[in-house]
Amino acid sequence: MEKHIVKINSINYLSHDVLRIITEKPDGYTFTPGQATDVAINKEGWMEEKRPFTFTNLPGDDHLEFNIKTYPERMGVTSELLQLKKNDELILHEVFGAITYKGPGVFIAGGAGITPFIAIFRQLKAQNQIGANMLVFANKTKADIILEEEFSDMLGKAFINILSKEQARGYFHGYINEEFLKSLISDFNQKFYVCGPPPMMDAILKQLASLGVVEDAIIVEI
Repeated sequence: MEKHIVKINSINYLSHDVLRIITEKPDGYTFTPGQATDVAINKEGWMEEKRPFTFTNLPGDDHLEFNIKTYPERMGVTSELLQLKKNDELILHEVFGAITYKGPGVFIAGGAGITPFIAIFRQLKAQNQIGANMLVFANKTKADIILEEEFSDMLGKAFINILSKEQARGYFHGYINEEFLKSLISDFNQKFYVCGPPPMMDAILKQLASLGVVEDAIIVEI
């Protein structure tokens, strides 16, 4: 199995519970925006504890970047990541992932499910191909929205935020449902990219099916 040990170039908070980790990039290591790899910490007791994390940088960059939601209360891998510093090491494995850009459409993300879409939108921006793509981002509170300014700059009014636990001016409140989707989207004959927690995924996929979206037009992680 492919394995690469890389040093951390920098590690800092992107939000109150999301880390941005930038590492070295192994020679010849490639991926498509939206894809991920299994990551472990190169430290005794943690080397076999692999977790899937998505690349958030562009493939042509000379480094790798991961935006990782942390759960310190679980005392697991993401909790241990919070203890790391520059020059500590991670173990990267093979690249995988079914979420890649297959044409213009609507991206629907819940919480940490935004990560596959970060590199996709950054690449579209770099290629001046943002076009009519839309991003619907569901979070609990405003503080949970990562890269809000960057997505706003890229997408303008096509960046839609909905908050389930907070009411705030300029943000929708509640949960994504059929009525909400119909209020935003006039054409359901396009691509839909969906990534989020399993309960949300199940609900969104049922809603899209009910709205007439064909299965082949929905891109999700397999």
